[in-house]
Amino acid sequence: MRLAAVQPDGMIDRARPDDLLELAVDRGPVPWQVGALLVLDRALTPSEVRRALAERVQAVPRLRRKLVRTPPLCGRPIWVDDPDFSVEHHVREVSVPGSDRTTLFDVAIAAVGSRVSLRRPPWEVVVVSGGEGDRGALVLVFHHVLADGIGGLAALAQLVDGAPPAEDRSFPRRPPTTRALAVDALRARAAVLAHLPRALRQLHDAVRELRSTRAPRAPRSSLDCPTGSRRVLRAVRTDLAAVREAAHRRGGTVNDVVLATVGGVLGALLARRGETVDDVVVSVPISARRRTTADQVGNAVGVLPVAVPTTGPAEARLATVARRTAGRDQSPRAASAPLLDAGFRLVAATGALPWLLDHQHLVTTFVTNLRGPATPLAFLGARVVDLIPITTTTGNVPVVFGAFSYAGALTITVVADPDGCPEVDDLVDDLRRELAEVQSP
Repeated sequence: MRLAAVQPDGMIDRARPDDLLELAVDRGPVPWQVGALLVLDRALTPSEVRRALAERVQAVPRLRRKLVRTPPLCGRPIWVDDPDFSVEHHVREVSVPGSDRTTLFDVAIAAVGSRVSLRRPPWEVVVVSGGEGDRGALVLVFHHVLADGIGGLAALAQLVDGAPPAEDRSFPRRPPTTRALAVDALRARAAVLAHLPRALRQLHDAVRELRSTRAPRAPRSSLDCPTGSRRVLRAVRTDLAAVREAAHRRGGTVNDVVLATVGGVLGALLARRGETVDDVVVSVPISARRRTTADQVGNAVGVLPVAVPTTGPAEARLATVARRTAGRDQSPRAASAPLLDAGFRLVAATGALPWLLDHQHLVTTFVTNLRGPATPLAFLGARVVDLIPITTTTGNVPVVFGAFSYAGALTITVVADPDGCPEVDDLVDDLRRELAEVQSP
């Protein structure tokens, strides 16, 4: 047993500007939450999951903290230990006897779409029983203010088997005093003024990252429609090594393959609707971190808009995407984050953010890509046979995609509003065909 990192009473754990952006975006009918579906080779009971998590969350401080506002002039909100924390509030069971893969996906997307309370640490685990054969599943859900994908992976690494056990004997800590918060906020404001030249350089880097791919405005199409309250989840799994080899043949990356594939899929969808566009504009989150630790989760993400061709052979589209994304290497990672944070929060303060999200014409869709564990994970001895990320969408973007590599496989998920994108199953069939085409010699 190791002791968790010692953090004293009165410690100030402030929300980052990136975290507050995720709160600002949460304005639609579906909560701005993300998660992961862990398909297990055997079922688990809620009681054993609760016992394990009660011990393991001690290694991830944010999982026992809630976000609270500060008094006037005391700076951004802070994370404080929740003295009423109980794992009982964060684990529930859903039984779906005889459930197949589609039913499991429905349970998972419903869990991510059920709002977690921000009055407690904003996460939950849903234990799914009744799957095919003896299989079980866990759905991990957290509000995006808690962590981005990199932070989520760091937290997950402490919750699965194999992580060294941790004990936090100082929980719960007393929150910082108003005086301490005011002094800390004043120091932070002074630091901003002292580093103004650096801030100006960061602004330049932000603009350069956003313009590095020279992406135009997104074309008008029937995909520009406000989303409602329903979501569906689908996923396609393929061999990671084959995708990587296909990418290298055209001087690209796995992410370039995913983007080229998404372009072809959306082009085919629009063609069936009688529409033709040469390119779609994809917003690609870029993390400022390649990895982080369980005590440093949170958000640190910029975006890269990429114009992706929708027609032509798959390999030609891949070569085009690889050429267009190559330009971003000139900018620091996630350089656009400070500019986006400030811009969106300013609009949110005016109350105009929901309207802006419903009427934007900057992007057609979002594509996330995370590199997961290379070897299989286990939870309480149950092997994680599949690990599927679950993203969400809002505004006038009815379908989004997520790519995740795990144990030699690449899974591409599709999350869609079935009213704005009723052809989601046709889209998934196209996704399989596109992946097969791009991988063919």
